[in-house]
Amino acid sequence: MIKYLGSKRTLVPLLSSLAAASGAQTALDLFTGTTRVAQAFKRQGLTVSAVDLASYSEAFARTWISLDGAAANQAELTAALADLNSTVGEPGYFTKTFCEDARYFQPQNGAKVDAIRNRIESEYKNSWMYHPLLTSLILAADRVDSTTGLQMAFLKSWASRSFNQLEMRDPGLIAGEGFAYRGDALDLAATLPPTDLAYLDPPYNQHRYFANYHIWETLTRWDHPEVYGIANKRIDVRDPDTKSAFNSKREISASIEKLLTDVRAETLILSYNNESWLSKDDLIAMCEPRGHVAVIEVDFKRYVGAQIGIFNQAGKKVGEPKHQRNLEYVVLVGERKRVEKMVGASKT
Repeated sequence: MIKYLGSKRTLVPLLSSLAAASGAQTALDLFTGTTRVAQAFKRQGLTVSAVDLASYSEAFARTWISLDGAAANQAELTAALADLNSTVGEPGYFTKTFCEDARYFQPQNGAKVDAIRNRIESEYKNSWMYHPLLTSLILAADRVDSTTGLQMAFLKSWASRSFNQLEMRDPGLIAGEGFAYRGDALDLAATLPPTDLAYLDPPYNQHRYFANYHIWETLTRWDHPEVYGIANKRIDVRDPDTKSAFNSKREISASIEKLLTDVRAETLILSYNNESWLSKDDLIAMCEPRGHVAVIEVDFKRYVGAQIGIFNQAGKKVGEPKHQRNLEYVVLVGERKRVEKMVGASKT
């Protein structure tokens, strides 16, 4: 799984136990990101719908959620991966933009990405393997990057992993049913089919995923956009249309309230964090009209980039992190007995 700010890796065991205790058979992951939580629910046997606005997230969802791994031709995928791994690198847009003009990847790996991505587009566009191969390539690139996990900047000196050779691997398809949707959660929430359980993990401050992971967006779209700045971000990062209401302190309260009104689910799990613009009491007050509310607090370590310090664009350290641990609020909302059962499961 790619390095991802806001990843719920450490919360997955808790969320899985909560889903099991809820008795849900269907689930919605409304801000699915890497699809880590949606994958966990699907492995539990739930029919999952995964929603996100990012193009790369749609590729992940079409690989791990909407594709039934049990029905896929695994031998065909294995052969395609081996064939693509044998591709000779050929420098192009990706190499120039992210390896030469910027230093996210070593040029030899950038050339490999260019050549493989071109082949995926020309040879697999209409194949069931298109999204699994895109996913495999993104994961391969993530394993050899030179960042702390965010694509707002690259390391001053090459990360040791960046010297490794890019290698595509089997993404590991998951058996079962699911659905993938790409779009704004605020637009889609009221239109999606009713579900037993909905998991909401919206952005909670000014940090924008579209800007933080612009390389994955470009690698998925393969649209060769104009870029700007030292980080070589896509030019449309500046476009107001790519900004989320959840990244606006002025709009976030109304946006959360709209989601809570629109989502058609018997039980809700909402995860938030004490670095957000909304307090725990704010969240409880917003959720109470939907039913009984309980809050589970989880202590966790901040992502690595927030632990090593603050650096300017020249790579000089200019500040120390204020703190290295945060609290994650897992808010449960629904019928009282069900919520109490879920809280009980969290303690065991």
